[in-house]
Amino acid sequence: MALLQFHSQVDAASASTESADKEKQVRQLLDLRRRQQEQALRESKLQSNFRFSDRTLASGITFRHECVDDAGKNWKPAHYDHGNGVAVADVDGDGLLDLYFTTQLGSNRLYRNLGNARFKDITSEAGVGLSDQISVAAAFADIDNDGDPDLYVTTVRHGNHLFENRGNNRFVEVTESAGLSYSGHSSGAVFLDVDRDGLIDLFLCNVGKFTLEQKGHRGFYLARENAFAAHLQPELNEQNLLYRNLGNLRFKEVSKEWNIMDTTWSGDATQLDPNQDGFPDLYVANMQGQDRYYENQGGKRFEDRTDSLFPRTPWGAMGVKSFDLNNDGRMDLLVTDMHSDMTEGQRRRAMGFDPRVERQKTEAYCGPEFANVFELSADRYVFGNALYQAQAGGGFVERSDALGLETYWPWGISAGDLNADGYEDLVISAGMGFPFRYAVNSVLLNDAGKRFLDAEFQLGVEPRADGKVEIDYFTLDCDGIDKGHRLCEGQSGTRTIRGPTSSRSSALLDLDDDGDLDIVLNDFNDRPQLLVSNLSERQNIGSLKLRLRGTRSNRDGLGASVKLTTSQGIFHRYHDGKSGYLAQSSSPLHFGFSADSKVMQIEVKWPSGLIQTLKDDLPQKGTFLITEGP
Repeated sequence: MALLQFHSQVDAASASTESADKEKQVRQLLDLRRRQQEQALRESKLQSNFRFSDRTLASGITFRHECVDDAGKNWKPAHYDHGNGVAVADVDGDGLLDLYFTTQLGSNRLYRNLGNARFKDITSEAGVGLSDQISVAAAFADIDNDGDPDLYVTTVRHGNHLFENRGNNRFVEVTESAGLSYSGHSSGAVFLDVDRDGLIDLFLCNVGKFTLEQKGHRGFYLARENAFAAHLQPELNEQNLLYRNLGNLRFKEVSKEWNIMDTTWSGDATQLDPNQDGFPDLYVANMQGQDRYYENQGGKRFEDRTDSLFPRTPWGAMGVKSFDLNNDGRMDLLVTDMHSDMTEGQRRRAMGFDPRVERQKTEAYCGPEFANVFELSADRYVFGNALYQAQAGGGFVERSDALGLETYWPWGISAGDLNADGYEDLVISAGMGFPFRYAVNSVLLNDAGKRFLDAEFQLGVEPRADGKVEIDYFTLDCDGIDKGHRLCEGQSGTRTIRGPTSSRSSALLDLDDDGDLDIVLNDFNDRPQLLVSNLSERQNIGSLKLRLRGTRSNRDGLGASVKLTTSQGIFHRYHDGKSGYLAQSSSPLHFGFSADSKVMQIEVKWPSGLIQTLKDDLPQKGTFLITEGP
């Protein structure tokens, strides 16, 4: 089995410290990709005459992600290296978006936005640090409809946590009384109103039992040595859970009642509404097997319709995001597949630093080798990313390769109009960290829905600040506690092990409130990246941010569809709350368009079923609050 062979044979000793030749190869690859991108963008008409700059150090954010030993010092092929989320919300109601970062070891951190991309750490007063809790995902949503975002955090076997926002930057944990004190191998969390009763419900993804009972340094549960074959053992499956909101900060687990007994190894999921009936459906990403699509049957139960709508899904899915790629009013779906890039053959070829390998499906280079992994069938799986384009008559067509959407070692997906041309672009975080080689985060500019062009080098997202491609990953005491470590063989004294930096979760938001979208990345075992765009400084752009306030619907308006009509064209957004991998955010819907465009009409289809049309006194820029009514 090629995947198992790869994971068991990685030589961490030889991969732990990049040689001068290896680092030179990385930089040569980055330079080749840069030149290829510059040429392709010159030949296109896409607006790319702007850049992002790393403002992390100036922002006041001092958070640094810290991984458990089984993802670093004692690396194992297990699910700990799947990383952590960053979530976004206006926690204090001042109109500025705040940031919450999660980590495995150390403390999660909540930062209040002071304006102009400057932040203040308010974790202690907020009470949401969860030190050494092996946190994974974070989700902001107004679960009690009182006007401020509450916070839900998942962990690996340290219990999940629900915090009620009490105002004045203070949160109170209400997990046990809310009925959400499940403890397992939890990952992504999705808030959605499954029955449209105006209360936000919760779908919780649980990966599977990839750990043992023994604990390691600072209390994390040691990973199984064969974790990436554990999904072949049914007794190690862990069910994903649906919780219905009963009101008064209380939830009830209703998975069986709602016919959604899902045991796939799920890292994340998203709500979507392909049939536009107003009832949110669920797409559940499976990191080792077929994804599942559950259609909501009138707010009463779910029906598994995977085979009819998505008969061929990625085999190793991680991120999932719906967006309208060509402004036709139908929401398309992008799913990233990281695990298909982890075969022995694909890794071996990628180590040759050939950029063509990174942009092709795994089976294109690995052929029968990959088809034999776990006895997989090419008729059932896509061995790479998948873009499902919605069709006029219903259903989807997979078009990832035609649109240029294959990437390497991908995790999260964030969608937004980075260059304000009216089409949503994509940021895909990527990389594996120690003991692998460096991989780039992708920025993909949308060419009017016809194709996507790589632009991370052109826009300054790659290379990273100061050209950094690796970091100090961990330190060994070869004369003391680490004397028997494999990397101390023939060594003495203290030894610092280097490894590639890599990203997991991403979010797009207007950090400095200047109208254009900025990028936030939660990096693995490293500091985050706050990348601020200068688009609004380089040119006059059109930009409008819409905040939704439900009255009959849930307060956040999650599940609403918005149509913005301008003199340039019509743009659509589905308010799913997904900001990136392992994160749900309570933030406004952002629309970009040409500066000379006129906003003519806004139509909101609320979860309650109300269709609200606004035509008079519409704003042309800034942030606009739409309250459901009459």
